[in-house]
Amino acid sequence: MIRTVHGSIKEVAAFRLGPGMDVMNGIKEVCEQKGIKNGVVLSAIGSLDGAAVCNPMPVTTAKFGFGYGKPTEFVGQIELISANGTICHGDNGEVLLHLHCSLSDRNGNAYGGHMVEGMNKVLMTTDVIIGVLDKIDMIRRYDEETGVPMFHPEALA
Repeated sequence: MIRTVHGSIKEVAAFRLGPGMDVMNGIKEVCEQKGIKNGVVLSAIGSLDGAAVCNPMPVTTAKFGFGYGKPTEFVGQIELISANGTICHGDNGEVLLHLHCSLSDRNGNAYGGHMVEGMNKVLMTTDVIIGVLDKIDMIRRYDEETGVPMFHPEALA
């Protein structure tokens, strides 16, 4: 089943995260300060001092036989080639991010996956552009079918 709702981007916010800040925590902080609970990370690029991502792996106890285990960690300077994803909220109004990223090391080897909160620190700068949505309620809640929290967009009047 595909659930579709329609809206538009009503405004765009642009900001820079400075050295030592965690990328996800920084984005979440801006969203909380500006009251952004329905949006998308359109672009994030920069440099990181270490990084961590998660990717699907076999998990026999999970409903569909896979899940996300221990993050893959990268030590040292990493280029954040791109990051994008959803800015949602839970039933209690808390900001919930779901970001994916592409990374490269100094040899040009590329990596990617789910960005892990608290484990992607800005080295020099990370530039972020987010789109604030209009007429779309970006809800993330537990999904009975999959057994994990999932995106459940709803139309706003």
